[in-house]
Amino acid sequence: MMVAFILGLVSSLHCIGMCGPIAMMVPNPSGQVRSGGQVLYATLLYNAGRITTYAAYGLVFGLIGRSFAWFGWQQKISITLGVLIIVALVLPRLFNKNNPMLRWQNVFFRGLRNRMGELLFRGHPASLFGIGLLNGLLPCSMVYLAIAGAIASGTAIEGAAFMALFGMGTLPAMAALGIFGTMVGRHLRQGARRLFPAMMVLMATLLILRGLNLGIPYVSPSLNISQSSAVECHE
Repeated sequence: MMVAFILGLVSSLHCIGMCGPIAMMVPNPSGQVRSGGQVLYATLLYNAGRITTYAAYGLVFGLIGRSFAWFGWQQKISITLGVLIIVALVLPRLFNKNNPMLRWQNVFFRGLRNRMGELLFRGHPASLFGIGLLNGLLPCSMVYLAIAGAIASGTAIEGAAFMALFGMGTLPAMAALGIFGTMVGRHLRQGARRLFPAMMVLMATLLILRGLNLGIPYVSPSLNISQSSAVECHE
């Protein structure tokens, strides 16, 4: 699970570039002067919403991963996810938002952003938490990488924990943006995105190694199929 937290820490550099403007607006949407405590409270509520959505993702996709493991597909799925990540990196046009097969998403995400804008200027705690919940639904390549890890985890609980730890890993940088946002330059936020391809390759490699079942602790552990075999014997 430490991999999930580290992935979140490194992914936060990507988050600075992509979600930085939202994180900086949340504590002070209308420009009024707020105390440090109010800014911290608003920032934590927003990020708590994000992490809650990530954990929900992990619960669902971890359950899907459990289904794959039950049928003995976990290794194949892990390798397939790793290969798809590399394909997305090498052939980005296949996953471009202008791809006709993906255009339907634009309508959904446009409505999502509009709803976030409505909540932003309400300012009460439920709205701030709601913005975080909705922000977690926005398209993000690093979140998709973490979801791949949740699927490979093999259980709903481990999937939820994986995604929650991923979200906790992004918390320091995102909270700093909310509190010290004006001190973070645009060039720094844009430059942080450059690490994204390297993170994609790293995550893809880990998924492929995990699927190969090489017996390497933490990297490519041997999958225990004794439980499923026992179930089959009892049946």
